[in-house]
Amino acid sequence: MIGEELLRIESISKEFPGVKALSNVDFMIRKGEVHALVGENGAGKSTLIKILMGVYPKDKGKIFIEDEEVEIKSPIQAKKYGFSAVYQDVILARNLSVGENFFLGKLPMKGLVVDWKTVRKVSQEALKKLDIDIDQRKKIKDLTMAQQEMIAVAKIVYENSKVIVFDEPTALLTNKETEQLFTIIKKLKSQDIGVIYISHRIEEIFAICDTVTVLKDGHRVGTLPVSDINHDGLVSMMIGRDLKDVYNIEHHKSQEVVLEVKNLTRKPKFRNINFQLHKGEILCIFGLVGSGGSDIARCIFGADKYDAGEIFINNKRKDVNSPIDAISLGIGLLPENRKLQGLALKLSVVVNINLVIYNQISTLGIINRGEEQKRAVKYVDELRIKIPSLHQKVERLSGGNQQKVIISKWLNAQSDIFIFDEPTSGVDVGAKLEIYRFFEKIISGGQSIIVISSYLPEVMGLADRIVIIHEGNCAGIVNNNERVSGNDILKLASGLRLVNNNYNQEVF
Repeated sequence: MIGEELLRIESISKEFPGVKALSNVDFMIRKGEVHALVGENGAGKSTLIKILMGVYPKDKGKIFIEDEEVEIKSPIQAKKYGFSAVYQDVILARNLSVGENFFLGKLPMKGLVVDWKTVRKVSQEALKKLDIDIDQRKKIKDLTMAQQEMIAVAKIVYENSKVIVFDEPTALLTNKETEQLFTIIKKLKSQDIGVIYISHRIEEIFAICDTVTVLKDGHRVGTLPVSDINHDGLVSMMIGRDLKDVYNIEHHKSQEVVLEVKNLTRKPKFRNINFQLHKGEILCIFGLVGSGGSDIARCIFGADKYDAGEIFINNKRKDVNSPIDAISLGIGLLPENRKLQGLALKLSVVVNINLVIYNQISTLGIINRGEEQKRAVKYVDELRIKIPSLHQKVERLSGGNQQKVIISKWLNAQSDIFIFDEPTSGVDVGAKLEIYRFFEKIISGGQSIIVISSYLPEVMGLADRIVIIHEGNCAGIVNNNERVSGNDILKLASGLRLVNNNYNQEVF
């Protein structure tokens, strides 16, 4: 049950050179409350959290903890007041054990040796308090991402945190692991801990949160109980306009086959995968996280080698042994991990957009700088990439703008087949809408798209056809029309067979 006021901020403002990040923002959280903080990238969420965590000083405004005004001037001070955060990239000592992570820098000693008995006892009790069944002797690097997040939470609770921020905590988790995390959060509620929950996944707000505050362009749009708003209403508050239909795009599928894979196999990741991609089609590959969709994409792109099978481009068998082969055949890949595999983070926007076509705009190794800039400007304008300069490093862009840079790269390369692996992961609602609109533009030009996604609403909203994968096997291919049931798709993705098939489906 939600209790009395725990944290209140009044009229918080923060300005950076040329940017007003926050303007007179109010926010309040109570004991035992899960309070969602949502908004597009650049709305001010990160700035507000960094002020609470002592990373940034506020320019003006007041912060109250249990109705007492405080000044938070450093992360150490924030921790003293009971503020902690669990980020998407969990910050733990990977080569140390779970127990050692509870006592970083303060291992209990018995004389000149470590008191391992106390380490084991205290850390195991802290885990038990949240019903976390993990051996404290295990090293962090040997745990799943979900288990690492649970350890981070247990450590924070052990340190007597009053307010815990969860920043995109499920971005790298499976559905089952997300459920486990939600169970932990409900446990925190029962212990009167306040939770600030940040996520681009709107359905999670309705699954776990009590209250939601919407930020836009540094201003608070509104705060209301989650029970008083629906999905479309919340999205409309975030993007500042009415939401008619997120997935309402015009389709252009033809009968012409531009790509076909036959019995494609890479053991133990996947085996005997068969499907066709038509001109102007959006083909979605759907499966639970880890089912093999990303591995299939990497093999088609030549990033990984397949053990058996054939790939046909425009009805001609092709050997795709490397990304260079794939690029020459008109295939572009937006990988799941855009930061490590899709972008040169330390390089500029202009370089990233031209990354795979420098051979086309160079003579004897000398780059035509005018052509380089002309191409970059074209796609920055077309995709409305928000940057102060073409020479801005892409590591400093929001997730949505980073995705747009990768799309620009493949448009610049004049790709015919776009493979998008989890294209809207970690992307705000406004950027999602722009990306979907650009999908529409791609297929209207006769190009084709493969989308790998574990987010069923996205798959059902975008796809002409859906290839369903279960543990590396093709469980079925369905035409996405009004007779397709999301429940049936989930059943196939979970390894279950359907008893009554009332729609056009081929099951392998």
